[in-house]
Amino acid sequence: MESRHVEYFLATVDNDGLALAAEALGVTKPSLSKGLRNLERDLGAELFHRVGRGLVLSAAGKAFVGPARQIVRDLVAAESSLVDISGLPRGRLDICASAHVAEGPVTKLIGSFRKQYPGVVVRLADLRPSEVIGSLIRDGHCEIAFSHLPFAAAGLTTRALGFHEYWLVVSPNAEIDWREPFPLDDLPTIPVVGLPKESSARTVIEKALQAAGSRTVMSAVVEQREAVGAFVVQGIGMSFMERTNAERAAVGGARICPLDPPITAPYGVIYDEARLSPAGRAFLDTLAP
Repeated sequence: MESRHVEYFLATVDNDGLALAAEALGVTKPSLSKGLRNLERDLGAELFHRVGRGLVLSAAGKAFVGPARQIVRDLVAAESSLVDISGLPRGRLDICASAHVAEGPVTKLIGSFRKQYPGVVVRLADLRPSEVIGSLIRDGHCEIAFSHLPFAAAGLTTRALGFHEYWLVVSPNAEIDWREPFPLDDLPTIPVVGLPKESSARTVIEKALQAAGSRTVMSAVVEQREAVGAFVVQGIGMSFMERTNAERAAVGGARICPLDPPITAPYGVIYDEARLSPAGRAFLDTLAP
């Protein structure tokens, strides 16, 4: 049984199918499919039922998920415990981050870390709203998670790093009395392009609007956060976007400005001190206190 085939299996489970799993792994679908069949041959069991063009976990597949994660955890731990001849850590560091937190500062932190520790490969996975951070860390999906705060879980350490600020984003053709910053209690009567209800960013924004006494209606709910700016530019509605994304939308033609009072959300890093590898400890050491 090859370890990469075990990773193929877990990627297929975690990404709900071959297409996204192949993209996440950087392999072709035929290679992924062949690897899964080789794994099934080695284990002597069918891990997936082939239903049309899709895959559904079999009873054997469901039973193998836990052991498969343990295999990968052990391999990553062994690899990440190594250091090079200079004493610097090498191997792999798994990080999970929600999409709204991965923008801007987190990307820069990873870039800075890689310059100091080129022997460590950083794998950044998306943190979905429905996922439980504590379980992801304890089950070995990642060593470190970035998320909005507050967050509390037994046995985990949380360190605040900064704040995200949300700006108003409107179409360049919107006929409004433009002000900078824009008063939160006197917003334009334009419907809103927003994220799904389970998004923590939307929760923060709606609480701020409610506190300011502002009433808004939705024009569109967009799961792909990178598409929100394009919807706004096309005149589908206004939006409230994290500053980094708002500035990107401005490049595409949107008008943007801060709000008064500002809408902010703290974010930070979450980890289990007892489970950190040398690479994980080195990464945390590079963060500002």
